[in-house]
Parts: sequence; structure tokens; C-alpha cells
Amino acid sequence: MEFTQQSANQNTIISIDESTIKLSHIQLNIPCFISSKKIEEVSITSLEEISKDVLFPLLSQESLDLLIIGTGKKSKFLSPKQQVSLSELGLGLECMNNVSACSSFNLLISDLRPVGLLIL
Repeated sequence: MEFTQQSANQNTIISIDESTIKLSHIQLNIPCFISSKKIEEVSITSLEEISKDVLFPLLSQESLDLLIIGTGKKSKFLSPKQQVSLSELGLGLECMNNVSACSSFNLLISDLRPVGLLIL
């Protein structure tokens, strides 16, 4: 899916398909993490793998208010145990399908909000 919204931020998402995500200056393989200051392909392949220990290295370099997790074609959600554990990181978490996650990320990053996107 292609997105028409573009901002001055180079990490704005241009398009996404089954295996790749295209930013204005680079194409990444999925799974990956994107924020205003960082882009990185990751080894997390399922929602069940997400924990504080897995997310901490991704989140430690900048202060984010929200982490959006793209869960594929369909929305899936973290378990209650994961939600409680991750709440200790002090940021909001939202899970949604990849297209919605990318659209939300573009909107928030264009408003200069401290947001991260994890696409699985």
C-alpha cells in the first residue's frame, strides 16, 4: 500500500507490502523498527516475543511517548501479562494492522510527536 502523506521527516513511510517498507530514503525488510532518529531491521518475528528486554535496546536511545506495533494484515494484541510488564517502560503501546500502524505513525511523526513504530 502506498501513502500519499509526506512530511519533511526523512523517516516518513512511503509504502509497505508483505515483506518490505519504503521510507523516503531507504527500503527496509520487515520486521523493523522506525522512529524519527532511528531505523533498524530487527529479529522479532511475532507478538509473543515482545518483552521489556527485547524492546529496551530499541527504545533506550530516545525518549518516546508511544510505540505503535504493526501486527501484519490483521490486528493482534499483546497478552495482559505483556501489557503489565511493558507498562513499566513508561510509554503508551498500541497494536494494529500494518497499514493502520504506518498511517498513524506518519500522522504522529509529522506532528513532531516522539513515536516509534515496530512492524512485524
